[in-house]
Amino acid sequence: MKAGSLWLLPVLLPSAALAQPDDRGSAQARIVITGTGLPLPPGTPAYGSVQIERDRLLDSASGRIETILTDVAGFQQFRRSDSRSANPSAQGASLRALGGNASSRTLVLLDGVPMADPFFGYIPFSALVPERLSAARVTRGGGVGAFGAGAVAGTIELASATRDQLPMLSATALYGSRDATELSASLTPDLGGGFLSLSGRWDRGDGFQTTPRDQRVSATVPAAYDGWSANLRAVVPISTSDELQFRTTMFHDERTLRFRGADSLSEGQDASIRYVSRGRWQVDALAYVQARNFSNIVISSNPPFRKTLDQRSTPSTGIGGKIELRPPVGQDHLLRVGIDSRFAMGDMFEDAYSAATGLVTARRHAGGRQRTIGMFAEDDWTLGSLVLTGGVRADRWTISDGFFRVAGSPANSADFKNRSGWETSARAGALLHVDKHIAVRAAAYTGFRLPTLNELYRPFVIFPVTTQANPVLEPEKLKGVEAGADLNPLKGLSLSATAFYNRLDNAIANVTIGTNLRRRDNVDAIVAKGVELTASGRLGAMSLSASYAYSHSTVRAPGNLFDSLSPAQTPRHAASATVAWQLRQGPRLSATLHYVSAQYEDDLHADRLPGALTLDAVARLPVGRGLELIARGENLFDQEVLTRRVTGSTGVSEDLGTPRTLWIGLTVSR
Repeated sequence: MKAGSLWLLPVLLPSAALAQPDDRGSAQARIVITGTGLPLPPGTPAYGSVQIERDRLLDSASGRIETILTDVAGFQQFRRSDSRSANPSAQGASLRALGGNASSRTLVLLDGVPMADPFFGYIPFSALVPERLSAARVTRGGGVGAFGAGAVAGTIELASATRDQLPMLSATALYGSRDATELSASLTPDLGGGFLSLSGRWDRGDGFQTTPRDQRVSATVPAAYDGWSANLRAVVPISTSDELQFRTTMFHDERTLRFRGADSLSEGQDASIRYVSRGRWQVDALAYVQARNFSNIVISSNPPFRKTLDQRSTPSTGIGGKIELRPPVGQDHLLRVGIDSRFAMGDMFEDAYSAATGLVTARRHAGGRQRTIGMFAEDDWTLGSLVLTGGVRADRWTISDGFFRVAGSPANSADFKNRSGWETSARAGALLHVDKHIAVRAAAYTGFRLPTLNELYRPFVIFPVTTQANPVLEPEKLKGVEAGADLNPLKGLSLSATAFYNRLDNAIANVTIGTNLRRRDNVDAIVAKGVELTASGRLGAMSLSASYAYSHSTVRAPGNLFDSLSPAQTPRHAASATVAWQLRQGPRLSATLHYVSAQYEDDLHADRLPGALTLDAVARLPVGRGLELIARGENLFDQEVLTRRVTGSTGVSEDLGTPRTLWIGLTVSR
């Protein structure tokens, strides 16, 4: 079926589903549609997963999923900016202080589909709208199941909202500081034996000054943003135990960063189809296609503030799928076997300009292809109060057709050798329920991640630092162990503690090789060890959730100046706490504190980013049937959050995060 034909599925599938008999040939059997995947295996808690529920997803002061994910201490992006003021290509996700270079070391899935950009590896957070989601599950540590080849730091599983969580019609309108607006709406009618959900969101704002006052020049402008996304999801029954799920998402995101004319654009069109069977032989099969593009203009920081780089187009395509089977092997076992594949291809087209003359000095074109094909098997064995779990993966990877061409002075052309190899990964865990109040667990795992096309072939400049690409980068490889305990000492109170040790060999990092010059290189290893604590409790109308992570992370690179230093962009301490109060059918108030300790911008620790403590709050007041008044406040202390600091020959260049931002609005649901 051609990709364009997928748009017909929401129309064709419901009528086809209504004509299907159930397993016994009766059209009268009751069909229950969930719109979810297969249930989680019983060994999942052995890996210390943390789940963010829908109530919290709906009560975010920023309305941004990346801000909500910081509730899980240890989650971080390459920089502290959100998807209104960050360069999209820098929004990679990582966990456990393993460092980063803007590509994701964490596998982010939406309804089982990998979300990373096929070329850059960043996550399009602006397209992942919280109100469309049912829950977010974060598992820190290596992953082995479907698409586990990219989960060296962990996995973030996002699940779309189910039919019972979605009203027939809902709409929200908000107005915020600096002439910001946020409009969203969804329509979710029942359709045949299933349902259809159509949702859209548009938000824009004049933005805040990311540049400190003493560094502003005549070309300095606020970080304005303007973006929209639309999502169509259909869930239709085939029989009493089988269903088809279809989803397509489109997004368009424009941002201006620091200087007038420094505009970026990211856009995408994704589509996926999923078959879920909950019969005796359980099946979860999906296929997806992604079409993405990114463009970016760099402006000189010196008069006359001309364009120095026009990264005019970076089209990329991602295609993939999986088939997972759960055969009936007995009541005490849950066996998962399957195969998955991911294919990525992309090109970069950019023009370099002279800041003095404004003329084109070079035209660059780079790109390549990647593919992984993996087979996996995992079994969960329940022995009374003990659950044992273990799995293995074998992946065949290829990197091919890589090239870099420059037309200009001097001209340059390079074609890079195709490479391929095999990687094996494994994980094992144990969960023991000592009694109804205490459970202890332990796990060990390995994993790997291929360098992205961006890391392999695309150099870039963030003034005054140039970072070179590296076409011979090797895959990163992780080894890790952890142990923990989960306590439920009182009704409504849960406590959890995890100690971990992770070693990432061949870690890809931006390594300083000269003054204002870096290159992506494999360093010997990054070693991260630490403790993660979580707590949640409820007493009457009050609820509390909290998370803390201590991470001691160091780079092992004998002979280099950064040996034994912490990786760039890795804080040692991170904490979050949310307190909420709600009367039944009445007002709801919540407040969230986020803290992140100091971290360094670079591998040599020349530029330090101070720690930051921020307070967010949300208030919801019902004012009529299906109508609520909403007030939101971000960074209520107006804390100055430094997100970037680079010291160069011409001085210091810094960027700031979101200042105090207030919102007021209404939401209606029917």
